[in-house]
Amino acid sequence: MKIIFNANDILEAHIVAGMLQSFGIEAHVGGHYLQGAVGDVAPLGIATILVQDEDTEQAEQIIADYQAGATSSEPDDPLLFSEPG
Repeated sequence: MKIIFNANDILEAHIVAGMLQSFGIEAHVGGHYLQGAVGDVAPLGIATILVQDEDTEQAEQIIADYQAGATSSEPDDPLLFSEPG
């Protein structure tokens, strides 16, 4: 597994991990217990997202789109977005 993203906090880490999972990428959030040890201060770099090595390239592209403010965070699904007719 490889760390591909350092989130601002645990909440953002879970949001990004959920987004990756919606694309079929198994993502794990690390840093739960470390943030609790520090207290209410949200230190940077503690909340991380890890993916399998073979999913790194696709996950990094999805995260790059997220950081760039892409309009859609949903995977392409021809059943959901097909034109009638």
